[in-house]
Amino acid sequence: MWQAKMSTYLHVLSFCLFLCFFLHAGQSARQGQDVRCGACRALVDELEWAISQVDPKKKIQTGSFRINPDGSQSVKEVPFARSEGHLLELLEEVCDKMKDYGERIDTSTNRKTYARANSRDGKTMDLSETSFDSRVTSSLKYACETIVEQHEDEIIEFFSHETDNVKDKLCSKRTDLCDHALTMSHDEL
Repeated sequence: MWQAKMSTYLHVLSFCLFLCFFLHAGQSARQGQDVRCGACRALVDELEWAISQVDPKKKIQTGSFRINPDGSQSVKEVPFARSEGHLLELLEEVCDKMKDYGERIDTSTNRKTYARANSRDGKTMDLSETSFDSRVTSSLKYACETIVEQHEDEIIEFFSHETDNVKDKLCSKRTDLCDHALTMSHDEL
């Protein structure tokens, strides 16, 4: 009788431990996805802003400077802001900007989002529900660096041409970093 009770107790205990582990693993995976999604969306914001700061009249010559058999050259002028060289330069520095972001928790979904802490235009921002700490900064920066490393070609492809809704197209549809983000507003990170 005592062994049967103990056996039942151990089964219930092992089931509870398994359930706790399973729930914790699911929550950790979701939190990891929230960070990757937030980093992707912040990366897009930072790149769009940096591109917008370059004079649109500034051009750069690309192509081959060799002379073709017919005497022509395959050189063309493209906007500097969206040139591959400029985009590569921006990608080297963009993840350092993650230090300017803080973490918010959406109380209705319990999902984490990330907001820029410093406005670029000097306006006051509502940061009342935003937390800032080195853990958030380092997680975002690491996620950003991983995204740049794994998706550099896609990022350059999207930004070399002016495209609408890059956040959704790159972060959700192309890379699946934000499977839940299609329901998010475009201003939200």
